[in-house]
Formats: sequence, structure tokens, C-alpha cells
Amino acid sequence: MKEKKHQKHAKLARPDFGQFHRNEWGLIGTNCGAIQGMAADLTQILSEKYQLAYVDADHKNGDEDDESMGLNKLVYTDKINYHRLDWQGKMEVYQYRNLLNDADLVLVNANHFRAKRHLVFIDPKKEASLQRKLDRLDHVDAFILTEKGQEIPLFLKEHIGNWAEIPGFSIDEKEKLAAYLLQGMESLKPVLNGLILAGGKSSRMGKDKGNIIYHNKPHREHLADLIAPFCKETYISLRDAEALPDYNVIKDTFLGLGPKGAILSAFRQDPNAAWLVVACDYPLMNENTIRHLVDNRNTSKLATAFHSPHSEFPEPLITIWEPRSYPVLLQFLTQGYSCPRKVLINSDVHLLEPEQPEVFENVNHTSEYEHIIKQLKS
Repeated sequence: MKEKKHQKHAKLARPDFGQFHRNEWGLIGTNCGAIQGMAADLTQILSEKYQLAYVDADHKNGDEDDESMGLNKLVYTDKINYHRLDWQGKMEVYQYRNLLNDADLVLVNANHFRAKRHLVFIDPKKEASLQRKLDRLDHVDAFILTEKGQEIPLFLKEHIGNWAEIPGFSIDEKEKLAAYLLQGMESLKPVLNGLILAGGKSSRMGKDKGNIIYHNKPHREHLADLIAPFCKETYISLRDAEALPDYNVIKDTFLGLGPKGAILSAFRQDPNAAWLVVACDYPLMNENTIRHLVDNRNTSKLATAFHSPHSEFPEPLITIWEPRSYPVLLQFLTQGYSCPRKVLINSDVHLLEPEQPEVFENVNHTSEYEHIIKQLKS
């Protein structure tokens, strides 16, 4: 009998990151000045819709600045209009990704760093340098031609199997290249999954709120059916491994954290999806409200949420949480905060005013339940 192979690490779904970000394009194949100029021009055009970041290396000797840091590992400076961090020591990809989490797209000087996707300059003066970096070019999205009538060099044709299908842009066609990248960003938009929160203890109600029937079936199933047309996959979040024959289930793996634990458990299963979260506390939730939320989704924000009609705060349990919210939810947890509303209040989110405030009536007590049943009957 074969011994079972020892699994040293937990099998976790990993976010689809490159070196710095989920969405990154490296510019490579010409001198750094031309790369910096192109990155600046693309940033100016693309920033009308997306938040961009740029990664480059400083050609000066870093030791020149050591005196200003003294013995500090890190120096933070509030520059009034922006913030500056000077970090002494090695930075790994794990730090890069956290620092750049708020960006939608990262442009990288790929002369110095690796990137997930590439825009390759065809520059005769830098062909020898590019040939030495061919191992980086796993995914090329466009060629940038620095001279008129240029051909793609033979060494690139041999390395890039689909080179003939890759578009080429003149170095002066910045608007066209930016429009092409915008199309690429649309195709990289995270899919939307649905999550019905039905794993609470319902201690105030005295019975399972997810199993209450308001609309001819248990409410958790009614809500799952309601949001399914807007989502790629829809799940019901439960505390225990209860089987629901006709529905996908996500069992809580972050225990004792209430709704935040359910949201984190969903991201643990699929960290590359955005999650449309709806709690089973809302018996009047309807298609129009869900459609309004989905139609106004802003993928450049941490989340898209409604301004609660009952308070001055965002409503975290009828919200679209983007993939970038996963590390932020975890960061708040490490600082002792388990409330998802706390995350929304202190983050860059897109807030909507509800078109039908009555839909947000929350049922937690028997008296509220009885009031809603009368409403539905009338």
C-alpha cells in the first residue's frame, strides 16, 4: 500500500498576480527614457478611467540617500499633496502587491523588472539587449514601432509563435495604443460571483432566518435565485457543511467572525472574482435593487455599496466586494476589526443612494418578522 504523500502546505487558491499586480504591462525593448515617456503619456490618457501606477528603477546610486534615512528602516513623509515612503532593505513581491493594491493597472519598466504581459518596442539600437531578455516575453500584447516601415525581427518571430496576430503601433500612435489597452482592461474585468449570507445563528429571531419562507421557498434560496442572473456562479454561505441539492454552498472557514468570515471564506475559494454579497435579513430585496447595484458597479473602487437609508454609513451586506478588498479585509482583521462596515467607511468605495429605501428593511426579531408578513400579505 502506497503511503499518502505528506502535504506540507494548505491548498489555497491564489490570486492571479504578476510581479506587482493582477493587471500589469511591462514596456521593454528600447532605452529607459523612451519607456518613461511612453508610460507618462499612456498614464495621462488612461487615468481618465483607471487608477494607474508606474514601476521603475533609479539609475543613481542608492547609497547617496542613506544619510537622510539614518538608522531608520522606513521613513514616512506627508508631502501634503501626496505621501512618500522611503524603505531601507529588500522589498519582495508580497510587499509590492500590497502597496499597489489600489491601482487598476501597473505599467512597468521591464528593462529592470519582470511583468505579466508586455508591450515590446521594436528598436534596432536595442535589439541585442532585447535578445538577452527573451525569457521574459511569455505574453506579448502589442509591438511599438520606433521607425516607419519596420519589420518584426526574426529572433522575435521565432520566439513568439503568434507574432503575426499581435498588433503593431507606431510610437506616435499613443491614443490608439491607449484605446487598445482600454479594451484589454475590459476583458480583464473580474467576473462577478454571488454570495447569500445564511450562516448566522439567528439568536435574536429564535429560528433560522435563511429558512423563513416569504416568497414560496426558503429565503436563502429565493435570494440565490434572485441574484443568479447577474452572476457567473452563485453560492449560499453556511456555517456547517449542510447539503443543498440544487445550490452551491460555501462553508465558513473563518469561524466566529460573522458576515466578514463568510465574505473572507468566499474570497478564499475564489480570490480572482468579485463577490455580490446579499444577507438573508432582507425579505423585501428585489431585482431592481440588485440591477441598480450591478449596473453601477465601479471596479476601480474597493467595493460598490448602498448608503444605508437607516444610518449615515454604507450597507456592507448588500455590496459588491472587488478582489482588491480581500487583502484589505484581512488587514483590518489583523488590527482587531471584524466589522465589514468598518472597512467600507475607511476605504475608497463607490456609494449609491437606494432608489427604494423600503427594500432595506432588516428583519432580526419576531416583531419585525410579523410586521413584514403583514406588509407582504397586504
